[in-house]
Amino acid sequence: MPLGKLTIMAQAASGAAAHSAAMLLPQGNSDIIRTALLLSLIAFIPAIIISMTSFVRTVIVLSMVRHAFGMPETPPNAVLLSLALFLTAFTMSPVISQINDRAFKPMMAGSISTEHALSQGSVPLRDFMLRQTRDRDIESIYAIAKAPLPQSPDQVDIMKLTPAFLINELRVSFTIGFVILLPFLVIDLVVSSILLGLGMMMVPPTTISLPIKILMFVLIDGWRLVIEGVLGSFH
Repeated sequence: MPLGKLTIMAQAASGAAAHSAAMLLPQGNSDIIRTALLLSLIAFIPAIIISMTSFVRTVIVLSMVRHAFGMPETPPNAVLLSLALFLTAFTMSPVISQINDRAFKPMMAGSISTEHALSQGSVPLRDFMLRQTRDRDIESIYAIAKAPLPQSPDQVDIMKLTPAFLINELRVSFTIGFVILLPFLVIDLVVSSILLGLGMMMVPPTTISLPIKILMFVLIDGWRLVIEGVLGSFH
């Protein structure tokens, strides 16, 4: 074969290889970028769970139940956190399903971009937080930021919605906690008055009131009532 034809064929082969590499490079880069963004999002998952879900309200109420007994270490922290996480997953399961169907699955399939997936995934989370948050709290955050109020719920900035949501969660959790603490406080006062009337001032009231509070809580199936009250408080 003449040398000129070999040169032409080599140039054609090298051009085809370069074209193929150019075609494959953007896809490889997009996969790398998608993987890097997913790894970055995993690092923010604890912050998202704490600040944008039902976790705050649940864990605070469970902690206040523990302190109402006068036993700050029982149940242990690991038990309370595990229960709060599973209750959070139960409460947020519709939101998680929407995020999975609208954002995660299409992004992993490559049908939508990462930016579009983040935009679509934030919509169910924003809707959940908006349902729990009072307009007064949102107005306060926008007033602090000196920003104009949005014209519609879809225009609420999620970075301003999150602190308003947390303020509401703290308010609701402390309201539920007060209702839980009140009967235990009554038991403490009654036991203290009885011991004082009997002249048993050297006996710590908690020694008598603690078994009574535990017995009362078990008889009324208190944990079920508390969990039903917490889960039922979400809109």
